[in-house]
Amino acid sequence: MGWGRPQGMWQWVPFVTVGAIERNLAMCHRALCNTITIQLLLASVQRRQQHRDRSWWDKRGTFQHGLEKEDANPDITRPTVIITPTHSMAKTKASAPNLDFFGERVVSHPNEVPDFVRNMHQRLVSGAPPDDRMFMDILRLAEAHPADVAVTLLRCAPSCDRAATIMWRTIASSGTAVDKVLPTLLCVLEDWPLHRMSTSDGDKTRVFALAATKVVWEILRLPWCPAPFMEYSPRLLVALLFQVFVSTLDMPQEVDTFWKECQEQHGLAISPNRFAVQTLKALFRHLRCLDLLVAMERKRGWDTLLCADTHHHAVGLLAREMHRTSNPLCSCIALRLLGLLSTQEAHWDLPALAFLVEVLECHEMREWSDSALEIISRCLQCKSREKRRLALRGLVVLSKDLSVAEGIRSMTPSLMALLQDADGEVVALILSVFLNELQNRATLISSPTALQLAGALRPLFDKDNSHVQLLSIRLFQEVMELVMEEGKKPLKKHVSKSLLPLFFHCHDENQQVAEASHRALLSMAKFLETRDLANPVKDKQLWKFAEVLLAQDESRAAEYLHQALPYLQNPQEPLRAAAIRFMGIAGRLLRGQKKELQLIYKSLENMVDDSSPAIGNLAVQTQYIVQAIERARYSIFENLQGQLRRAWRTRPRLLGLRWLRCCSSAGN
Repeated sequence: MGWGRPQGMWQWVPFVTVGAIERNLAMCHRALCNTITIQLLLASVQRRQQHRDRSWWDKRGTFQHGLEKEDANPDITRPTVIITPTHSMAKTKASAPNLDFFGERVVSHPNEVPDFVRNMHQRLVSGAPPDDRMFMDILRLAEAHPADVAVTLLRCAPSCDRAATIMWRTIASSGTAVDKVLPTLLCVLEDWPLHRMSTSDGDKTRVFALAATKVVWEILRLPWCPAPFMEYSPRLLVALLFQVFVSTLDMPQEVDTFWKECQEQHGLAISPNRFAVQTLKALFRHLRCLDLLVAMERKRGWDTLLCADTHHHAVGLLAREMHRTSNPLCSCIALRLLGLLSTQEAHWDLPALAFLVEVLECHEMREWSDSALEIISRCLQCKSREKRRLALRGLVVLSKDLSVAEGIRSMTPSLMALLQDADGEVVALILSVFLNELQNRATLISSPTALQLAGALRPLFDKDNSHVQLLSIRLFQEVMELVMEEGKKPLKKHVSKSLLPLFFHCHDENQQVAEASHRALLSMAKFLETRDLANPVKDKQLWKFAEVLLAQDESRAAEYLHQALPYLQNPQEPLRAAAIRFMGIAGRLLRGQKKELQLIYKSLENMVDDSSPAIGNLAVQTQYIVQAIERARYSIFENLQGQLRRAWRTRPRLLGLRWLRCCSSAGN
C-alpha cells in the first residue's frame, strides 16, 4: 500500500496498488497457511480498498471538475506547478490486468475492447456520473490492451472532448497504464497526417496525428508530469518538432477540416503548427528547462521554428541552447536523430542534421562518431547546398576525433572536388577539416595528395574571403612541412609558383593574412633551399626579396610579370601599390624585350586614373622611371649600334667579292 502527497496546495491522496495487496496476501499465506484466515484478510482488504477508492475518486472528481472549467480556453497561461507522483503511483503493476480485484473479467475476449471503450466514452458523453468501477476498468484495460484502448479512443473522440479528456487523464494517473499507452500515442503522432493501425475488432480506420498531439497537450496540462513522459521525452520532443515542420509544409484538406472542428469545439484560435509549438513548450516546462524557454523566446526561436525556410535554423538554435546548459536530453535526442537519419528518409533530414551538428561535441556522442561520419559522408553527396554546409560543419567537429581519422582520410577526393565551390563558407569548412587532420595527427602526406592539395590551394590565396585566404596559406605551409621525402622535388614547382602571390599578400590589409603570408614565404624559401631568398624575408626586406627573385632567374622575369598583372586590379590599395612597384623592378630586367615593356607601359598607363590619387601618382612615377632606364640603355651603346649598322650595310658587297674570288680560283 502506498500513500502519495502532492506538493503545494493539494491534499492527501490515498493510493492502493494491486501489487501491494498481492504482496500482503503472499506474506499471509506463507505465515498462516490457513485458507479461512486468507479469506478473512482478503475481505478486509477489499473493504479498505472500496473505502479508499471512494475517497480518492471523490477528491479526483473535484480536481477533474476544476480542470474541465479550463477546457474552454486551453490557451490560458497558468503558473506551472510541478507535482511529482509518488513512487507507488509510478510503479503500479498488475499481474492479471484483465481481472478486477474480485476476479471478474472486464472483457471476455480482446476483440471486445474497442466496443467497451466506445461504450464507456458514450456513457461519459451522455452525462452519466462516473463511478469508481468505471475508472478502474479504464486503468485495467489500458494496462492489458494499450494499443486497442489508445487507438479506439482516438477514433471515437479525435478532438479529445471532455469525456475523452477524463479517460485520458485517468490513464495518465497510473504510471503503468501511461507507460504502456504512450508508445502507441507516439506512433500516431509521428505518422503525419494520418496513421493506420488495426484494432482487435478489425477496424482499420486511420487516426489523425493531430489527435494524438491534442491528447499529449491535455495530459501535459495536469499539474504533474507522468514519469513515462520523462522517459520518452527525447522521442516526444523529436516527434513534436517534426510535426511543427510538416504541418507548416503540408496541410491536407481532411486534416484542415478536422482542425477547424477542434477550433470550434475547444475555442482554439491557433494553427496546427503553433499548437504543436505550444505543446512543445508545455513539455519543456515539465522538464524544467526554464532557461531554454527564455533563451528561445529572447532569440525569437519559436517564431523561426514556424517558417519552413528557417525551421532548421531554429532547431540548430534549440540544440545550441541545450548544449550550452548541459542539458542531458541533448545526447538522447541526438541518438534518436541518428536513428532517423540512418533510415535515409528525407522527410526531416535537414533539421535533424542541424540539431546533430550542434551536439557532436558532447562527450556522450564520441562512441557514435562512426555512425555520425557515415551520415555526414552521405549528406556531402546531396545537391542541397545547405545540407552540404551542415554536413561539413559536422565534419569539422569529427576531424578532431582520432577514432574516425581513417574514415575522414578516405573522403579526401570528394573534399578536394568541393574546394572548387564558389561558396566561401563551404571552402573554409573543407580547409578546416584538412588542417585538423594534419595538425592533430602530424602524419606525413603522400606525394600525390600533396601535389593535388598544392594545386588546389594556390588559387585560394587570392580568394575574396580573408578567412579562406588565411586557412589556405596555413594549409599550404603544413603540406610543405609534412610531405614525404619523395614528394618534395615534385612539390617545388608548385612552391615556386606560389612565391609571388604570397609576396603580395605580405602587404595585405588583413594583419592575420599578412603575417601568415610572411611565415609561409619564409618556409617556402627554406623549402627551396635558396638562402638568397630566405635572408631578405627573415629580415623583413621584402623588396630585396623581389629583386633577388627576378635576378636569380631572368628567364622567368616575363612569367613573373604576367603573374603580377592581376594584382593591379586588386580591391586593396596596398596590393595595387606593391604590384606597381614590382612592375618598376621588372622593367629594369626586361630591357630590350619590347613586347613585355609595352605591356608594362600599358598597364601603368591604365593605373593613372585609379580611384586612389596615391596609386595614380605612383603609376606615373614608375612609368617615367621605366622609360628613363630604357633611354639610358640606348645612350650608352649608341656608338656601338651605329658601327654595327654600317657593318651590316657593307656585308652583302663583301660577300659578293668573296664569291668572285672563289669562282676565279675554281677557273684556274
